[in-house]
Amino acid sequence: MILHVDMDAFYASVEERDNPDLCGKPVIVGGTPEGRGVVAAANYVARTFGVHSAMASGQALRLCPDAIVLRPRMEHYAQVSQKIREIFNRYTPTVEPLSLDEAFLDANGSVQLFGSVESIGRAIKEDIRRELNLVASVGVAPNKYLAKLASDMDKPDGFTVIQPDDVQRVLDALPVSRIWGVGKVTNRKFEALGVTTIAQLRQLSVERLNREFGSSGEHFWKLARGIDDRQVIADREAKSISHETTFAVDVVDMEVLRAWLMELTEQVGHRLRSHGVEGRTIHLKVRYGNFDTITRSKSLSSHSDSTRKLWDVASELLASELPDRRLVVRLLGMGVSNLRSKAMVQKSLFDDEVVPDQRETKLDQLADQIRSRFGTGKLRRASTVQHDAQHKPLPRPG
Repeated sequence: MILHVDMDAFYASVEERDNPDLCGKPVIVGGTPEGRGVVAAANYVARTFGVHSAMASGQALRLCPDAIVLRPRMEHYAQVSQKIREIFNRYTPTVEPLSLDEAFLDANGSVQLFGSVESIGRAIKEDIRRELNLVASVGVAPNKYLAKLASDMDKPDGFTVIQPDDVQRVLDALPVSRIWGVGKVTNRKFEALGVTTIAQLRQLSVERLNREFGSSGEHFWKLARGIDDRQVIADREAKSISHETTFAVDVVDMEVLRAWLMELTEQVGHRLRSHGVEGRTIHLKVRYGNFDTITRSKSLSSHSDSTRKLWDVASELLASELPDRRLVVRLLGMGVSNLRSKAMVQKSLFDDEVVPDQRETKLDQLADQIRSRFGTGKLRRASTVQHDAQHKPLPRPG
């Protein structure tokens, strides 16, 4: 059995925890509409107005004029995420982070110490609540696809278990849109075939699905039967480090994509440095609204964990390597491969010599220290200024 732990409205929940006056009010974490900003997260109060992540901030404020808009504090969220990760590691070393707020865990090797995988999931959920005053939704299931599906079934504050002998019953009742990879365009194509539920999808042969959906056909056929052979890969075993985000609504604005790519790059850079590794090959992943997926990559001249160097290449790939077609993007990902441990790097002959890549690393480390001590607003990357939100003051009581 696999665990998927997903923090509920993570960025916004951290802000509510840190400032209890925000509780019960609509909160948006993201950029200003003046800077063509985008919603990075919205709490559940704001979501009742139709606000969701990846929405333009201007549209979000039209839907919810009283929303309190806060600038993202990515370094702070990363620090909280690290504390969550420490809780995971108490129970299993096999943790595969997907982003700052979610991860897969394989705890099968820990059952003799802590009880069943379900018991471990409940313990992790309770530790997060007690120690960090945050809420996680947890899914427990036979594989990664089903575990992620389970964690989303009873949000917020959910805990769902899909037992092996109950997989098909659970899946058959769900709409076909719950299959990973079925977006709006693909869903309309399924509707044209008379398929609206996973039960109906299972009636189609793999040959028919391949004819209708090309290489994605077999993928849909397997997931409709709960088949997913992917293993949980711990960071220490990973050959690459990446983050990706799926947008609630397809993104059609290049500046919005750039803002999200900067955030993903910051997260990847932080993980590289926290694990003492550096990479050489930068990868960009873009999935369009019709599920067409493209990947592009480019290698640096030398290994690095510098956020600026990663961003220079990632932003270049986004600007110059996308196909000439209408921009309708449902998923954006950024990653780094060709990793090596920094402990393996040969030291300079002279202790006071600082090569350019080392200088960038020192700047990243110094920036992290300044932000940690004085707050994120004291030091900001120029490339993120346009998309950062100014804090909108709380209304005065009474």
